[in-house]
Amino acid sequence: MTIYTVMAAHLDAALDALETDGLLPQGLARTAVTIEPPRDASHGDMATNAAMVLAKGAGTNPRVLAEALAPKLEALGEVASVSIAGPGFINLTLTEQAWRDELAIITSIGADYGRSDRGGGRTVNIEYVSANPTGPMHMGHCRGAVVGDALASLLAFSGHRVVREYYVNDAGGQVDVLARSAHLRYLEALGRDIGDIPEGLYPGDYLKPVGEALAAEYGARYADAPEGEWLVEFRRFAVARMMELIRADLALLGIHHDLFSSEAELQEAGLPAQAEAWMRERDLVYDGVLEAPKGETPDDWEPVELPLFRATQFGDDQDRPIKKSDGSWTYFGADLAYHHEKAKRSDELIDIWGADHAGTVKRIKAAVAALTGGATRFDIVIIQMVRLMRAGEPVKMSKRAGNFVTLADVVREVGKDVVRFTMLTRKADAQMDFDFAKVVEASKDNPVFYVQYAHARIHSLARRAVESGIDVTAVPDLSRLDTVDLDLARLAARFPRVVDSAASAREPHRIAFYLNELAAAFHGWWNLGNDDPSRRAVQPDDPSTTSARLFLTASIGQVIRNGLALMGVEPVEEMR
Repeated sequence: MTIYTVMAAHLDAALDALETDGLLPQGLARTAVTIEPPRDASHGDMATNAAMVLAKGAGTNPRVLAEALAPKLEALGEVASVSIAGPGFINLTLTEQAWRDELAIITSIGADYGRSDRGGGRTVNIEYVSANPTGPMHMGHCRGAVVGDALASLLAFSGHRVVREYYVNDAGGQVDVLARSAHLRYLEALGRDIGDIPEGLYPGDYLKPVGEALAAEYGARYADAPEGEWLVEFRRFAVARMMELIRADLALLGIHHDLFSSEAELQEAGLPAQAEAWMRERDLVYDGVLEAPKGETPDDWEPVELPLFRATQFGDDQDRPIKKSDGSWTYFGADLAYHHEKAKRSDELIDIWGADHAGTVKRIKAAVAALTGGATRFDIVIIQMVRLMRAGEPVKMSKRAGNFVTLADVVREVGKDVVRFTMLTRKADAQMDFDFAKVVEASKDNPVFYVQYAHARIHSLARRAVESGIDVTAVPDLSRLDTVDLDLARLAARFPRVVDSAASAREPHRIAFYLNELAAAFHGWWNLGNDDPSRRAVQPDDPSTTSARLFLTASIGQVIRNGLALMGVEPVEEMR
């Protein structure tokens, strides 16, 4: 147990005692009771809102309840003092020994420090990337890939059973375009002069190997054949090759999915029809006519009866068609069936979407609410695009023009860890610039460098101590750590809470923010030794203090490693 879980248990026991004393009614819900760091560090180490939350149910004044609760908390061995603020907040200052004990816990738990069972083994399906299988991954896909993968790791660390899923959009018109583009490259591989790539086809050179593979597989069989004879096979072949390319690109980022679901296979299996039948039985789908488009109505618009999902019953602006007038499924209709299937095998669903899909959030949330009776938690994380910068100028990314910057290009230039860390340095729905120079800059303004430099500095301390003739294996006397040292311990001890809040909010960037804060505190602590040699970690004439500070810094290093692991980033031991 960490210091926060210990104190939460103590608080719960103190509230039990108030129930026994008759000052609180039996069984009063405590779900809103918290114990956490106060916003203002001068108020103490922890604060609880227990009196504020429970006073109404207890039929008393929050301040009165706080005055009854405070003595029970002050009697705890970990507590140095208690104060009541405002209308009834309770602030706690812990003993220095409590923080020394927490350092020992960090060391003993090691890589599992911050791990919890808050997820209770619930299955959470997180779908991310899901780029159309029409080419290699580009930097437009990168941020969602990293955010999704880090969130998956975060949820697994927090006690969920996580399924990482990629939804292959291989049933739309874009894969027909891919097949036609591959056929053109197939003709090229056979020695035909294909001239300029026609408008509307994919021109990228990445399709040349596909054309060559098709030529090797089929020879000239389909060189002059009508489209109807080769389109389906070329589509299947090209999608399979593109997915191999996408998997390889994602592997460069250390990303591997558990499940790849095909939209085409979903439709071939009749799942959209099954979902429609299921919804008609429950009066969630009816046949109706859409309203005319708002504004100027197109000349060719005609009212057509279509199967409509009752989205307005679940918060959407209008009911949504699940089929087109030609009987084919709308994208929403197929997506609805896909989410229906996911919800059958998951307790919670998370979709990571690009900003261009923000307009469809309300309708798919309505659909999942209808399909699950509101029982399945469903979160959609919207990812803003990344703007690549080089020499102060934006780098163009045009997939159709064939001159886009691929994810593989960027990873090979700056490294996997730099890319992953940088993608998490801003909130997912905030715009981001990825400057090739700045992300590898050795300065405190670059959080990637700043956090890694902290870890490298920590790793160097044991070597320095050995060079000074100090036995680094000696059992440390943590009483040699003073208040300045223990301020680092206080910050390190917040890590499990940061993990918990990040998992709950579906916001893995909180880990990056926290690591940057911890690194800044460590560098500040380190720099104290520049002016005052007695503040240095390694004291050649004081092995006891050195041993204690090495233990402290090793604990900080452990927390940094744990945080980086959640981000999918390898810690460095030496900066080059």
